[in-house]
Amino acid sequence: RYTRLYHNIKTVYPYAKLAGEKLTLYAPILDSLETKAERDKYFSIIEDELWAEFGDDLKKLTFKQGAILIKLVDRECQRSTYQVLKDFRGGFSAFFYQMIARIWGYNLKQSYDPYGADSDIEEIVRLIELGKL
Repeated sequence: RYTRLYHNIKTVYPYAKLAGEKLTLYAPILDSLETKAERDKYFSIIEDELWAEFGDDLKKLTFKQGAILIKLVDRECQRSTYQVLKDFRGGFSAFFYQMIARIWGYNLKQSYDPYGADSDIEEIVRLIELGKL
């Protein structure tokens, strides 16, 4: 069980780390745009860029890796995947993606609990960050 969890985290952690970095990079730019049309246009460019770079890899993730990625995005961004979507795409899009996620058994509003349910994930991530794994 632990080995499988380690493998899954090792697979998705770089994407979660990158999501945190990209969010830090793009948030001030998107906040500086004045109209919704400008934000939508810029976000469309960002989305196309990310899909071109990572879309095929993300499509290959397993169900469990997807669930771990949602938790790790929350860990890296300090807000749920749902909130990130809501901030960037708007409430309706976030609601739509949440509905689709719920159909597949995910919950984009799920928060990361490093001292409770997600303590095993936190332990493995910390070991990866320290270079011990």
